[in-house]
Amino acid sequence: MAEQDAATLKTKLNIKQVDAASVARVRNQLTAQLLQNWRFAAADCANSEVFCDNISTADELLTAAEELEERLPESYRNWHTKARVFHNSYAGELIRLAALFPKVSSEIDTFSALEHTGFELPDRHFVLTFDDGPSQPDGNTDKLLALLTNNNLHASFYLLGERLQARLKQAEPATPATLFHGQCAAMHGWRHESHAKWEKWQSSIIDTRDLVKATFPQSYQPWFRPPYGQRRADSGEFFSKHDLKVALWNIDSQDWNSRVSGEDAAQRIMTLMLLWRRGVILFHDIHPKALVAVPWLLDHTRQTGVVWQDCRQY
Repeated sequence: MAEQDAATLKTKLNIKQVDAASVARVRNQLTAQLLQNWRFAAADCANSEVFCDNISTADELLTAAEELEERLPESYRNWHTKARVFHNSYAGELIRLAALFPKVSSEIDTFSALEHTGFELPDRHFVLTFDDGPSQPDGNTDKLLALLTNNNLHASFYLLGERLQARLKQAEPATPATLFHGQCAAMHGWRHESHAKWEKWQSSIIDTRDLVKATFPQSYQPWFRPPYGQRRADSGEFFSKHDLKVALWNIDSQDWNSRVSGEDAAQRIMTLMLLWRRGVILFHDIHPKALVAVPWLLDHTRQTGVVWQDCRQY
């Protein structure tokens, strides 16, 4: 990236710093992913279709994208207009994250092989994940667990230690152990605080691990999801020492956003599922929007070849 481009990004994204190397690296990684996805999508394509060009390089893919609008049949134009608005906005989200990484760490990139984003999954495989719980008894967490069980789905729940501790004080002694039966219970830290800056980040993870493991021995999984995706660049040795892995994501539902409804979240996820063709989907079980979005996604992905990956096999 040229220096002038970095200055332009600072102004456009309203940020004080741009890591040009990070932007270039992420751009190359995602372009390579899109090229692979094009090949998957075009495998069963008829050559007469507008989306079936024989593309073998990233440069050819970018050129085809630039020329796409001129070649679109009329039936695709309304879709293309709306899709372009979304993808321009989404590209801005990714560029901003990349521009700030690694000083402000996030899900945009990884520090080591212990960190997983969802791009390592097979084509059409997706994992459902939920952060920030558990909720109060009979709240959103319990309703989601019932929804997942009824649909034979197995998702990961990244629990906050202080919320779990509060929940345990309100529950009957025999209830907690069975709460996440058939699901995966993992760690989101003791408090929802950046683990890149918090002095007690190590004890936050260990204390949460011990509580989750003791409470849900059958459901426990050795995964830590950092709040905001933020963790230290040199934390790999700690995770390796304690046999833990870092669980990031590549499809953010944005159900945490007050301007996003449950249907909006579902539509966003579906668009990103089509774009990335694999991934880890981020929800929050303290919000009710997943109760709307998950059934919508299930209805719209039936008989499409989508596999909802069992969290216990991820």
